[in-house]
Amino acid sequence: MEKREKLYEGKAKVLYSTDDADLLVQYFKDEATAFDGKKKGVIEEKGVLNNKISSAIFKMLESKGVKTHFVEQLSDREMLVKKLRIIPVEVVVRNLVAGSLSKRLGIEEGASLKEPIVEFFYKSDPLGDPMINEYHARVFGWATDAELKEMSGTALRVNEILSRFFDERGIILVDFKLEFGEHKGTVLLGDEITPDGCRLWDKKTREKLDKDRFRRDLGKVGEAYQEVLRKVME
Repeated sequence: MEKREKLYEGKAKVLYSTDDADLLVQYFKDEATAFDGKKKGVIEEKGVLNNKISSAIFKMLESKGVKTHFVEQLSDREMLVKKLRIIPVEVVVRNLVAGSLSKRLGIEEGASLKEPIVEFFYKSDPLGDPMINEYHARVFGWATDAELKEMSGTALRVNEILSRFFDERGIILVDFKLEFGEHKGTVLLGDEITPDGCRLWDKKTREKLDKDRFRRDLGKVGEAYQEVLRKVME
């Protein structure tokens, strides 16, 4: 597989074309951002850790019947993925109150929820990924009703699988963000699943094992990511 021109560079990853029009190389960077890019930094070896974590999780999800863009891990920092037409609607699943949900509703972080909450956000860096609902997505043409139904259903299925997976490894899956895209008429799970986009807490101590350590200046960010990788590979 020949890696060719750079197609896109985001906050955490770079996408390259290949000699196959249907496949891309996804490269994981060490750079970290928070608060819509207002806070920036570097987490040593984050790209390597996230690539390994995401590759392992995608493989596990595929084995459970979840369709993803993942093809194979190519190197420490690169994975081969299917080229997607990205649907500009991010899906967030919440199992406990944390982050923006706590701030929006004035509910103490860590409070339990009777059932998972699914939220939609318009994928737009300049606008700070504002929260939207199904009506916005449909009216502005960001996603069809069929796509939203597929994305919501897949997100809840992924939540069921990952919650059990992490629980067995002593980690609480607090919440997480998913992105989707269309490939040859099929909606696939894309992007990555890592501590960058998941809130993960130690089951016993509730110590944060995710990017909140960077956001909140808690220190030992790399060590937390390494612990997640160790648990994921058990």
